[in-house]
Amino acid sequence: MTMPRSVALERLAYTLAAPVLAVAPNLYPDSPINQVVQLAGAAGIGGIVLAAKSEETGAGRKILRWAPLVLAAAVDVAAKTTAGWGPYWMDGLLAAGWAVAGYLVMPYSRHARRHHRPALASPAPQLAPAEVLEEPVAVPDDGADLLTREARMLWERAGMPARTHIVKATRHPGMRHDLTLLLRATETGRPITGLSPEAVGAAFGVSAADVTLADVAIQPGRQGGPGWMEASITPEANARRRTKPTDAERWVDRVAGPKGGAPGSVLVHRTRDNERGVTFYRAKMADSTETPRIDLAKVCRGLGLPEDDSCVFVLIDGNEFLISAFDTPPLSQIFPATRELLTPDAKGMYVCGYTITGQPVKNMVFQHDKNAARHGLILGVSRSGKTQFFAIDMAAMSLAGQVVWLSTVRKDEKTTTLGKYIDRQGSNALWMARSLRAAKALCEIRADMPWPHDGQPHDYKPGDPRCPYRQLNIFADEYMTAAQDADFGEFIQTDGDDLTVTGLKYGIGFNPAGQSPFAHNGFSTEMKDNLRQNSRPTIFNMGSPGATRKAAEGTMENPYDVPTIPARYSRTEGSAIERAMRGEADPENGVSTGGVAVIVLDNGRAVLMRSLYADFDTDLAELFPDEVNRLTDYEISELEKRGLWFDWNEPVRPGEFWPEPDEDDDGEGKSSRRGGGGGGGKGGGKRGSRRAEPQVTSPRQALEAIKSLTDA
Repeated sequence: MTMPRSVALERLAYTLAAPVLAVAPNLYPDSPINQVVQLAGAAGIGGIVLAAKSEETGAGRKILRWAPLVLAAAVDVAAKTTAGWGPYWMDGLLAAGWAVAGYLVMPYSRHARRHHRPALASPAPQLAPAEVLEEPVAVPDDGADLLTREARMLWERAGMPARTHIVKATRHPGMRHDLTLLLRATETGRPITGLSPEAVGAAFGVSAADVTLADVAIQPGRQGGPGWMEASITPEANARRRTKPTDAERWVDRVAGPKGGAPGSVLVHRTRDNERGVTFYRAKMADSTETPRIDLAKVCRGLGLPEDDSCVFVLIDGNEFLISAFDTPPLSQIFPATRELLTPDAKGMYVCGYTITGQPVKNMVFQHDKNAARHGLILGVSRSGKTQFFAIDMAAMSLAGQVVWLSTVRKDEKTTTLGKYIDRQGSNALWMARSLRAAKALCEIRADMPWPHDGQPHDYKPGDPRCPYRQLNIFADEYMTAAQDADFGEFIQTDGDDLTVTGLKYGIGFNPAGQSPFAHNGFSTEMKDNLRQNSRPTIFNMGSPGATRKAAEGTMENPYDVPTIPARYSRTEGSAIERAMRGEADPENGVSTGGVAVIVLDNGRAVLMRSLYADFDTDLAELFPDEVNRLTDYEISELEKRGLWFDWNEPVRPGEFWPEPDEDDDGEGKSSRRGGGGGGGKGGGKRGSRRAEPQVTSPRQALEAIKSLTDA
């Protein structure tokens, strides 16, 4: 390659000057050459000092320019002061080193130029094609404020993302860095496409998570549509939202999201009732056509509430719902029954309990809208609160002037106590069968019973003072067990079915209670449908949340959400994980859920309530009227004519339920029934060994006959 001329001349000068520096001080110490070299070195030192003190750029380059002169003077002084050529020919070595350093560094030819010229051997640079720049769209001066002009500068520096222009920038009140940008496309009639939160965040130096893009609605005096867009930049608000969110922000971030406990919902308001110790979260669906889908556990975690079924409840009403978070289990409170609460109003409604929100729940003693009596269905396992509910229901009926009969399969203290305040009470399957048979006969008696105002029979009209008889309510506790009795179960099922179908128009209501509402346990389809349509079914604890939900759904027209009744109410204390790591037992602070029930209201909605408490250890006379309501003399005389009015605790009378055996058959008997007993229900001796085959006249009777077979 070709060497530049300046480099070649400089290297030649170093090569020729090196012998002079080595020889002249030794052979001619007083030669003017030495003085010239030393003066040049002194000048180089001065130049170095001035370059070092200068504040201009390029001081290092100037120092390198003066370096060869200073080093040459140093070599000359060293050669002059040493004896001869110095040890190991040091004078020659110093001169040769100076020449090599200059030969390689070349300070004058390399550093004397401020801008390096390309070497001769370098290829000639090729001119790049000129970049065609778009002419910026001229934006007229619209008198924008300082914030808008500064935002436009940042936007233009970012290259006008998505070919948009900032129309106006508005700072958020009380914020230093939060603002909203009104953007429009630079070309009129073009929609804004390709604009992303990342592009806006990069232009203003914020995170893309702090940028929100939204459409602009058309407003008077301003265009809108796809050619406009609004960008909210909120780094300060988001920082505060992450640390101290408001109730609405917490709901949006943790509850209403797609993975939250109530997706698509909006918090209406949060209220606190300090007197009752409850916090209410009222919300609704953003889309009014959607149905709330609530995951209560997720909602609790999102709101920072304890996941406790005994303290947090949800109530759904259309597209709205209410979440109630109590400080203590609300249904653990006892609500004593009083005569004021149990006295029915003109429409036959009385207070039977209170819900989780403290609202009174009403039951009915007759159906005012249907102008008829009412049935009842009470379900629950043992010790769940059924008999307590019997007491308040019977007291309300008695206060309304109605007659009450109570039958159970086995005798107990509470039912015996209730027998003091009602017309009749018994404790075996035979007694229940006789009471149902008598009530069925009363339907025929009342159908022909004349009314005093016109002497003609009429259907029952609750609350009508002209009605010649009182409403009769038949309570059958443990109906499921009685319906499966070997001797009288068939009579109980048949008369119970007929009574639920025909009893209402004659002022007779049937109130069975048990632990299952299904057909294989004595509840036929007709009975269950009539009970469901003409009562407010009340379901106490059925042994498990699943069984309670299934029983409640079996009494409802549609599968609504059924509240959960746990075995006990207990507050969550501490961390279960920490207790497990320490080997500690879980706290035993449960409260019984006896008396807590799900009542199905007229609109099919299931409500969780605690029924009123009737203390059997005290005198229940305060709840019942002073006089016990009885049947009329006419009704009793008609029942006596039919042989149905007597002490129903007596043993089975001959021919009462089935024909007597033929005495000509050597005692084997052609009767198909076994006799019943007295107080125990099976006190009589055997009347026969075979059951009479029931006459089948309909498909339903055929199905019931198949179900009753025991030897199949």
